[in-house]
Amino acid sequence: MSSFTYQLQAQCSLTKARAGIFHTPHGTVHTPRFMPVGTLANVKTVTPAQLKHCQAEMVLANTYHLHLQPGEDLVAEAGGIHQFMGWSGPILTDSGGFQVFSLSEMRTVTDEGATFRSPRDGRIIAMPPERSIEIQNLLGADVIMAFDECPPYPAPREAIVAATERTYRWLKRCMNAHGRSDQALFGIVQGGTYLDLRAVAAQELAELDLPGYAIGGVSVGEPPELIEKIVQATTPLLPEHKPRYLMGVGTYQEMAQAIASGIDLFDCVIPTRLARHGAALTQGERWNLKNTRFRRDLTPIDADCPCYTCENFTRAYLCHLIHAKELLAYTLLSIHNITELIRFTTAIRDAILNDHFAETFADWLG
Repeated sequence: MSSFTYQLQAQCSLTKARAGIFHTPHGTVHTPRFMPVGTLANVKTVTPAQLKHCQAEMVLANTYHLHLQPGEDLVAEAGGIHQFMGWSGPILTDSGGFQVFSLSEMRTVTDEGATFRSPRDGRIIAMPPERSIEIQNLLGADVIMAFDECPPYPAPREAIVAATERTYRWLKRCMNAHGRSDQALFGIVQGGTYLDLRAVAAQELAELDLPGYAIGGVSVGEPPELIEKIVQATTPLLPEHKPRYLMGVGTYQEMAQAIASGIDLFDCVIPTRLARHGAALTQGERWNLKNTRFRRDLTPIDADCPCYTCENFTRAYLCHLIHAKELLAYTLLSIHNITELIRFTTAIRDAILNDHFAETFADWLG
């Protein structure tokens, strides 16, 4: 795994926040960093060139969805996911575990793996850990995730114990099945809301000396204060010289608090999902640009934002596009929202490098 290294650059003197560089075969990621989600090998409504203009460095795709369509064999035939989607930077693929377990009544879980009914055509699909890794090897992302069991919230302790132990056993099988040295396999810490289970899982994973680590099973219904508690307790237990990834989190306060605990990477569908509903993210607020108060507002969403949308268009124009149901509205809002979250994590990174993170972002730290 020599192609994958994490270089620590600075640490906050008052918190556990850190700034670093994660090196991958397709480029570097300057952490802490928000990563846009491109589930089906595309970030919805945004081109790769536009993503680069948003200062995106690493994007996500999803194993489960790409397996269903178009299939990992076709992606491999196209030269791998980078070539297939026209993105030259680093890519991370989620194992599909969260999507499989969210199927609820459509799947069965045993120690062997998960079996589920495809929501597309009704066929029965078996997904043992080895199969998830095989699919991800064919897709060819820089970072691949171990297949894990993501328990719901709330759930009885015995169910969380079973899922956490199964996730560890599956990780060992994923490691044995992983066959590409140009892909980094990250393990996932589960344990629900039970901090003692999280601590044991983190210690077991740390002993395996993986290229990176993720905290999973949060943002599945828990209140924000509980997510913060889990992250604060778990993150310091993960190796300092490896990247740490908090899965599925992308609000300003959650990211700031997680960074204060030592998290490096984030992903969330929030920026593009809000855009498709006509909403813009601005300095922590969500603005509904459908609102008639924007109808004659000839100012940009944010005069200080360097994105293509804010440099060229007004709130009034965006309001018009949304009411006219023009697809361009979703592209322009997605560009702004993605840029906004990346700017937020970049500003935090700069504050860490200059050792004023705790003071500058005190309002977000709570």
